[in-house]
Amino acid sequence: MTAMHSQLLGDMVLIIHLLFILFVVFGALLMRHCPALIFLHLPAVLWGAMVELRGWPCPLTPLENHFRQAAGQGAYGGGFLENYITPLVYPPGLSRQGQMTLGLLVLLINVLLYGRLLHQRGRDDPDRPR
Repeated sequence: MTAMHSQLLGDMVLIIHLLFILFVVFGALLMRHCPALIFLHLPAVLWGAMVELRGWPCPLTPLENHFRQAAGQGAYGGGFLENYITPLVYPPGLSRQGQMTLGLLVLLINVLLYGRLLHQRGRDDPDRPR
C-alpha cells in the first residue's frame, strides 16, 4: 500500500469517526423520517456514552493511527476527541471530569430528543383521545 493510499484511508477513518460522533449525538433527529434507525442509533448512543464515561479507547483511533503511520505521518497520542474536537470546543487537556460530562451530555441530549419525538408522535396520533 502506498503512502498516499494510507493517508487517504486515515482521512476516511477520521471522517467516519466524526460522522459516528454526530450520529451518536444527533441521530435521534432522524427517527421521525426513518424509525428503523433506532436499532442502530440506541446501541451507538450507549457505546459513545460508555467510551466517555468509562474512559475506554475508541477502536477507530488505533485504526487511524495505523494508517497515518503507514503514510509516514506521526500518530497522535490520546483519542479522537482530544486531538480534533476538544481543541475546537474546549481548551487543551480535557480532564477525566470533562470527559464524563461529555458522556452525560450525550445521554441527556438523546433523552431530550427522544422525549420530544415521543411527545410529537403522541400529538400526531389520530386515535389518541383528546
